[in-house]
Amino acid sequence: MSFTNINGFKIFYEIEGKGEPVFLLHHGFGCAEMWKDIYPCLSEKGYQVVMYDRRGYGKSARGDDFTDFYRSDEFRILSMEELEHLRDFLGIESFHIVGQCEGGVVGADYSASYPGRVKSLVTASTQCHSPTDMVEFNRTKFAKPFGELDSHLIEKFMHWHGSHKAEENFNLFRTYGGAYGRRYFDLRPVLKSVKCPALVMYPDRSALFEIEQAVDFYRSLPMGELAVIPQCGHNTYEQKPGEYIRILLDFLGCHSS
Repeated sequence: MSFTNINGFKIFYEIEGKGEPVFLLHHGFGCAEMWKDIYPCLSEKGYQVVMYDRRGYGKSARGDDFTDFYRSDEFRILSMEELEHLRDFLGIESFHIVGQCEGGVVGADYSASYPGRVKSLVTASTQCHSPTDMVEFNRTKFAKPFGELDSHLIEKFMHWHGSHKAEENFNLFRTYGGAYGRRYFDLRPVLKSVKCPALVMYPDRSALFEIEQAVDFYRSLPMGELAVIPQCGHNTYEQKPGEYIRILLDFLGCHSS
């Protein structure tokens, strides 16, 4: 296992394969472990895959003030800067980004702020704009606290985050928006500044976001492409990994050096 220190916190990262770098950014409940069915195919096809756990997730340190940090307006910008610090530490000049749900927000923010660094951006199941404030949204979509989840979800979350922080993390994530924030969320102003080729990958049966979000997302991108995965729920990488990989490799192949 590899770690580096970013802003005083121990951050876990993993690198697999050789070739053009692709950073995989986990969603708002996940960690690098969630990519286990995706990264082997990328590394086998000649890409260097970089995965990491954002502060407080997975194997990365939380810090005593993580709850306040997660709820703060700094969370989104510092999540983007965390990615830049890791890139600099690894000495990678430019790379592709693949972000799942909340990871797509981090990827879009980074692509707009560091246009010379990003070769292409892929977002999957990422919200474009919210119909209500995100605290109300989360209250509606994530009604069950950790202790009331199905046993397989509890086991997964404990495997991802460790028994010492799984319950606290989940109940925090289900209550507040993380990179989506606590108020109304709208990514469209940022998307207009994403100048690299960008693919919006979306399921047609997400329990969280309406399919119309995909079209709004796509239309906000100067160099946007759109792929809809049929008969698929929110966790596209998990429910349709074969289709996910096929679409991803086709897009990366069109925009690799």
